[in-house]
Amino acid sequence: MMLVLGMFVFQLQTLPYQSLQRDVDYRWPSNSRVGQRPAMQFLGVNEEKIVLSGSLLPEITGGRLSLLALNLMADEGRAWPLLDGSGTIYGMFVINSVSETYTEFFADGSARKIDFTVNLTRVDESLTAMFGDIQKQADSLVGNVQSKIGGLF
Repeated sequence: MMLVLGMFVFQLQTLPYQSLQRDVDYRWPSNSRVGQRPAMQFLGVNEEKIVLSGSLLPEITGGRLSLLALNLMADEGRAWPLLDGSGTIYGMFVINSVSETYTEFFADGSARKIDFTVNLTRVDESLTAMFGDIQKQADSLVGNVQSKIGGLF
């Protein structure tokens, strides 16, 4: 497994991307000052985008069905959790676009090669906001277990 977006697994049999580009923008507006350099102020993280691109060879890798599954996920208009194979949690992402280029055709018109690009944008505030406060979740769990155990005795 290379990457998971929701329930879609990027791997050799589906969409093995050859390139993952991650861009994070930060907001630093400036205020002009007389006789001095502009004053800069950090306002926080702006947008985080991930671009996955690669080439499919349907005889070896995934093909049109894998791209169709990704397009159906995009049609839902939902945010999906994004995790990589090493366990890194990137956050909740929406699918902005899926581009496909078909080349090198067989006699029946099916493509031997499909180049693709998938554009994702992060939509959650932070991992803390996504998962909540772990301490609060743990306290709630302990309270629930204690009340259930107390009810047994």
